[in-house]
Amino acid sequence: MPAIDWTPAWNAPWRTPGEAVAAAVATGEPLHEALNRAGPAPVRFVPQDALPAGTAYEQFIFSTGRCPVRPGLHDFFNGLAWLRFPRAKAALNRLQAQEIARSGVGARRGPVRDAITVFDENGALLSAPPPLWDALCARQWRRLFVDLRPLWAQARLVVFGHALLEQLAVAPRKPLTAHVWREEAALDSVATADAWLAGRCTEEALAGKPFTPLPVLGVPGWWGANENFSFYDDSLVFRPRRTQNP
Repeated sequence: MPAIDWTPAWNAPWRTPGEAVAAAVATGEPLHEALNRAGPAPVRFVPQDALPAGTAYEQFIFSTGRCPVRPGLHDFFNGLAWLRFPRAKAALNRLQAQEIARSGVGARRGPVRDAITVFDENGALLSAPPPLWDALCARQWRRLFVDLRPLWAQARLVVFGHALLEQLAVAPRKPLTAHVWREEAALDSVATADAWLAGRCTEEALAGKPFTPLPVLGVPGWWGANENFSFYDDSLVFRPRRTQNP
């Protein structure tokens, strides 16, 4: 597993217990064992080969309370999510299992499982003043990141999705985008954020895909290049909201 730089802002909520798990893996300890020693979780981490052939991953976790783990950063960050957001991860897994029990595992996941996958892999939570929220939901990028830049000192963004955390660790780049829940999160602590998110993980909420895109490296303080405001002139990344045809 590659070394992780824990200094960027996006890694702050994950540094504990992430550093301890990474250090254990660096000594040769299997990832699943290092995760199990890192703290309590609603699942027991097991090697990937514990997942029986033909069994859906999400259903296996729900039915057995065991989470298969492969070596590498992807499952490393997924394991950290189980440790730091136990209630939210359990709620998302329960919904996944319910949808699988109802509809089976097919080529199409359906709207609820699609939304769960999007958020579990690339989701984020945001606490911010109302003007920032208004600009974000309207995708008014220059207003969000330049005109209202001082307000970001009052904001807090937590990346939840383990795939996005992996990409930020391996190759941070401008197009990396989080799917932010379109409602201000309670982020005064990780435990509060976990409870807030778990309470919103319902079929009805997720079926509506309550997310809005946020190119995370545009956030002030997250990437040195955005100090030059030409950073935001890239229309392939900072795209305007689509207008409805009359």
